Formats: sequence, structure tokens, C-alpha cells
Amino acid sequence: MRILLFAVLLAAGIAIGAAVPAVTGFVQGSLSAAGLPKDLFAFTAGPAPAKPEPEPARAGAGQDGDDDKGAASPEKAHGKEPGVHGHEAAEGHAEAEAGVIKMAPEQVSGQDISVVKVEGGTLARHLLVPGTITPDTDRIARVPARVVGTVAEMRKRLGDRVAKDEVVAVLESREVADAKSEYLTASVRAELEKTNYDRQQALWDKRVSSEQVYLQAKATYTEATLRVDLARQKLSALGLSATEVAAAQKRDEATPNQSTLRRYELRSSLAGRIVERKVDVGTKVGGEGDPADVYTVADLSTVWIELSVPTTELAKVREGAPVAVTPAQEGGDRHADGKVVFVSPFLNPDTRSARVIVALPNPDLAWRPGTFVTAEVEIAHDAVEVRVPKAALQTVGGERVVFVRTEEGFEKREVELGRSDDDSYEVVSGLKPGDPIAVANSFLLKAELGKSEAGDDD
Repeated sequence: MRILLFAVLLAAGIAIGAAVPAVTGFVQGSLSAAGLPKDLFAFTAGPAPAKPEPEPARAGAGQDGDDDKGAASPEKAHGKEPGVHGHEAAEGHAEAEAGVIKMAPEQVSGQDISVVKVEGGTLARHLLVPGTITPDTDRIARVPARVVGTVAEMRKRLGDRVAKDEVVAVLESREVADAKSEYLTASVRAELEKTNYDRQQALWDKRVSSEQVYLQAKATYTEATLRVDLARQKLSALGLSATEVAAAQKRDEATPNQSTLRRYELRSSLAGRIVERKVDVGTKVGGEGDPADVYTVADLSTVWIELSVPTTELAKVREGAPVAVTPAQEGGDRHADGKVVFVSPFLNPDTRSARVIVALPNPDLAWRPGTFVTAEVEIAHDAVEVRVPKAALQTVGGERVVFVRTEEGFEKREVELGRSDDDSYEVVSGLKPGDPIAVANSFLLKAELGKSEAGDDD
């Protein structure tokens, strides 16, 4: 039976091999699996069929030798003429191949592609924090009513500028009149007692009067001088000068109808502007339940900005750091630079943030207290050897690249980036100082490079 089976398989293989030479390998495998040697089937395959001879070119065929029925050339298969690149190389268009973009100088200038030389610099990182403008507490002062009295004159209006020690209001006060009268009386009494003491001393020296009279005159004069000193100190406590009081008394003697005994002048302790007026003429001040201040004066040539910095960012903020300030509302185009002058060591228990104070120059008074602003606090300042603007970087094939200016145009160059800030990157490798690169409209070069590569793929 086994011999019969082999004979049947051999006959079938010969028949199939003659009919379909391509299946000979399959038959040989089947025979091998059945235990027969492959050589037994080799003679059945026969010679490989010869390839058909190409038909001769017919009359009227094109000069390229392509037959109407034959395969078209690779260039024609894609709709291109021989010798023409994947995209039209018309005059004025850039050419790019193998990462190189050929562009004439007039093409570069025509597309506003700015080129600058790479150089080192600094990377400054910033923290964006909201803030509120407040007056500088060192530049705000109140004009207090130190005595009980009635407002007689208000010499300044809201917004008026005042100089330091300028009189801004006048009060009429019985307390002031009593203090002045006491000083003037004590001064007159002291002068009289001094005259009596000098006379008694002269008589005692001549032994004309008794020693007891001399000593009595000396004691009375000493007491009078003490009263003058006490009255002078009382005037000083009210902010009055004894010399000015004495001079005013002499003027009053010349014009008795214009007595200044009850008048008390209020002066500004700070140069600035009147930002608040609290009383009117005729208002009683200085007493219990009465207004204690007449004006508020502020120097707004420098203002403060109060920032609330989260605890997670607090360690990055340092005193003396520069700060760029812009209005928080949309459309604000103002910009100013200040610096951090205070970082509070305490946290707000409600907001869990720390108070940071920024001093901001305000010479034109454009920054008004109460305005909401946005502050960019510098938190890092690092020097790097090679720095490029972010606008110069493009991503091609998943790699960050720049386009370096060459004599023929631009060359794509991969770069390795390091640290960064708001505007620039540090380049660790791929560029060196002095290399000219495209920094504006570099996306046009990327688009040109992409069109070239797409054409080559087609």
C-alpha cells in the first residue's frame, strides 16, 4: 500500500509541475513531508519560462521611447516633467533641499525675515502677582488740632500743594490764650524781680541794706525765672515758640485791635498735596468727641504696591528685586518699574500669603492709590553664553531647530535648549556666539522647508 501511495503522489506531482511550475516548491514540500527525497521531483519542474521580449517601438511613439501601453516614467507618473523638482521652481521662489533653503537677499528682505547674530546675555524669570497701590506710609501726614478751639481759617483746598511747615489753618483757642498770657506774665514778673534783685545786691555789697532783704530778693527772682521756664515748656508742648509769642505781643501793642493772643496756627509737617479735608470754618476741634485732624497731606511722588505672594512662591521673592508694573484692567498701556522693599516674615492667617511691599516712583501722579495692578517680580537672573529669542525657534520633525543664514540662504540646524525665561532660551549646543540666525518670520522658512520635503516624497 505504501508503494502504491508513493506512486500516486509522484504521478500527481509530475502533472501539476508541468502545468503550474510555480507550485513545484509546494509539491516538493509535500513529498518531503511524506518521506520522499526532494530530488525525485526536480526533473518535473522543467526550465523556467522565458520572459516575453519587449515589443518594438511603434511608429509615432514619443521621443522618450515610452509606449502607449508601457509603464510611464517615474516623473510622468506623478504628473511632472523630467528635470523639474516636486514643486514649481518659478523665479522668485525659494528652493530647499536636505535642510538647506536657497534664497536671494531680495527674497529675504521682501519677506521681512530679520537676521541677528547670536550672543550671550541673561535670563530673567518672573513671578506674576496681583497687587494694589497704596500711599507710602512714610510720605503721608495728618495736620492735628493739638489744642481745643474753633476753626477760624482754612487756607487750603483739596488737591492744593503745600510746603513743609507752611500754615494751612488757624484756630482760635482759649487754651492757647491762657498759655501765652501765662508766659508773658511770667516774663514781665521775672524782669521786675531781676531789677529788684540787682538793686538789693548792690546795697548789700555796700552794707547799706540787711542780708535778709538781699536773700529775700534773690529767692523771689529765682522763683520768677522758674515760672518763666515752666510757661515756656507749656508753650513748647503746644507747638508754640516763646520767641514768636513775645514778638507777636509787641506787634499787638502797636495794633491793639488785631490781637493774636487766641490765634493758633496749624502747619504741615510734610511737603505734598492736600488729599483730605475733615473740617470746615467754625468747627470745634480738639475736644472729646471733636475731630482730631484738620487735613491729611500726602506725598504721592512715590507710592507702594501691596502684593499677596503665596507661600509656595515666597522663597523666590527677595528684597531689592526689580518689579515691572502694569494696570490690571484691560486696555492699560502704562508701565513702570519698581523694586521690592519689604517681605513680611509673617503670614496672613486667612489667606495664607505673605505681605510684600514694592516701592514705585510716581512723578506724574498717574498711579493712584486703590488701583489694581499686575506685578512681574524677578525671581531669577542667570547669565548664559548663547541666548536666542523664542521667536527664532521652530519644531521640525519633533526637533527644535533654528535657521542659520548662509551665503545661499538658510540652513536648518538642530539645537539643544537649556534654561528659559519669558522671552528667550539658553542654547546648550548647536550654536555659537556670532552665528547669524532668523529671529522674525522664521515660520516662513519652516513652511518653505515643509513644501520642499513634501515634494521630494511625492
